[in-house]
Amino acid sequence: MRFRCAVLDDFQNVATTVADWSPVNDRVEVVPFTEHFATEDELAAALADFDIVVTLRERVPFPASLLDRLPRLKLLIASGMRNSVIDYAAARANGVTVCGTESSSTPPVELTWALLLGLARGIVTENNALRTGGPWQSTVGADLHGRRLGLLGLGKIGSRVAQVGLAFGMEVAAWSQNLTKERADAVGVELAASKEDLLASADFVSVHLALSDRTRGLIGAPELALLKPTAYLINTSRAAIVDQDALLTALHEGRIAGAGVDVFDIEPLPADHPMRSAPRLLATPHLGYVSRANYGRYYGQAVEAIEAYLAGRPVRILG
Repeated sequence: MRFRCAVLDDFQNVATTVADWSPVNDRVEVVPFTEHFATEDELAAALADFDIVVTLRERVPFPASLLDRLPRLKLLIASGMRNSVIDYAAARANGVTVCGTESSSTPPVELTWALLLGLARGIVTENNALRTGGPWQSTVGADLHGRRLGLLGLGKIGSRVAQVGLAFGMEVAAWSQNLTKERADAVGVELAASKEDLLASADFVSVHLALSDRTRGLIGAPELALLKPTAYLINTSRAAIVDQDALLTALHEGRIAGAGVDVFDIEPLPADHPMRSAPRLLATPHLGYVSRANYGRYYGQAVEAIEAYLAGRPVRILG
């Protein structure tokens, strides 16, 4: 029997080339999908004839209602080792094994700094002007050296962002509900007295928290009002941590200098979504994890997971 494997959201059409699928080619037909399925009905129809599905991050929910409609599905592989949009109990009830892959913290760290630097120096504005015959210099860059970087979260990603900030000569402070002075001292940053103190004092604020009931909506209108009018907000973590409507209002009203955003309440963004036209916004289409090395890791370990499952010894089981 030859199994069929669907690879979802392969937007760049690289899933079958960044990793070696030859170990399973004789037993598995791999079918990449380069377009996103926006509804559960579309997904159920597209995946009806597949035994294996590889999904990227948490873009595609797999609730019980969908898993119940996929009786042929036996193996679901998600990139990363944490996924909040898969119903693990429903997967077990339907006989579906769920596996994960490793994920590097390096790409989101680098993208965070790409967004921060792009905002601080008006890179997109100046580049567009240069290429279209616009004004020669129209922005005045925001300095990093000597300015204050506030980090919401000091885990694997936040701590590496902190190290880069220190290398730029920035003052770096951090806060989260469970952050201790010992942890902050180990990274070499200041422990902010409170979330409010961090927001009010920072010139740049970057979000590096996991999404949970405690962090959902953590940055809303009252928190954004604490930011300096010259401050910038960066979110490469999860969209729901920052109230999207409140952020849009702050940008339109010019209450903050700008925002760099890589994550959205709906992905991919609809063509008419207000985030596509918001002022003072540097936005990227959820590129935080998108790098050649990380894709090689995701899809390479997806192949490993398929091999292991077919051998009766599944690896990196989630849920």
